[in-house]
Amino acid sequence: MDIWEFIKEYYIDSIVYKEGYNIVNTLTWAAILIVAVYALYKFLGKRLEFDEKFVYANIPYVLLGSSVRVVEDAGFLSPPVSYIFMTPFIYVLIFLIAFPTLLLSLKFHREKYYKPYSAVGIILAAGVLVLLFANLPVVNAWVIPAGVGLAVVSTALFYAVSLKPMKNNLSMLVMFSHMLDGFETFFGISYLRYWELHVLPRYLIEKFGPASLPMVKFLVFYAIIYLLDTSEEDKNLKNYIKFVLVVLGLAPGLRDGIRMMFGT
Repeated sequence: MDIWEFIKEYYIDSIVYKEGYNIVNTLTWAAILIVAVYALYKFLGKRLEFDEKFVYANIPYVLLGSSVRVVEDAGFLSPPVSYIFMTPFIYVLIFLIAFPTLLLSLKFHREKYYKPYSAVGIILAAGVLVLLFANLPVVNAWVIPAGVGLAVVSTALFYAVSLKPMKNNLSMLVMFSHMLDGFETFFGISYLRYWELHVLPRYLIEKFGPASLPMVKFLVFYAIIYLLDTSEEDKNLKNYIKFVLVVLGLAPGLRDGIRMMFGT
């Protein structure tokens, strides 16, 4: 296998033919993500505090990315343009929207940057959702309320069994985000004939069934949050890691929920 065949098999085909992730591209995207996350931390850490306001202000952009991803799922876009709206490129696209907006908000509204920053995200996300609702019928209205409900219950359980340092809003949001992702995946595979794209969750589901995913996610993220909240690391760094975890859970959870709601 030459270099071109390797790239085509492990990177291009997985996007063009929507084959899902494999070990090679998973490790590649993970490595790129780690480098990008670190670089962004070093850059933004000198300019703002990674507090709750920062995390909440980014949620509209997560919703925007998830909604735009469904635009591609619904077939509104054709290749090669549609490839830009697929993972992992959708993360780059949303970053190219969010990052300049954040810098401009910091420049002109230093102390309250999160207000104009989040407002832009809300307007853009609302516009995409209006487009979806105007052009697609709601097929499975129960999917998002059920996922949110079970995620809330799971987060309440997490709060009940957590140590005091873990009982903070960002830790709750991390758990909620990944529980939403876990339960939406469970619904899609168990009831709506969808399949899992990611390597590790797919292996887990094949071995133990789709119900294992939210249970394993609960245990894994309980452990991660415990390690974060009981460590002596800088609070700003811990909050930034939680922000990244929220994005990685909430983005696919919302995308799956919206996609299944419209039956695309």
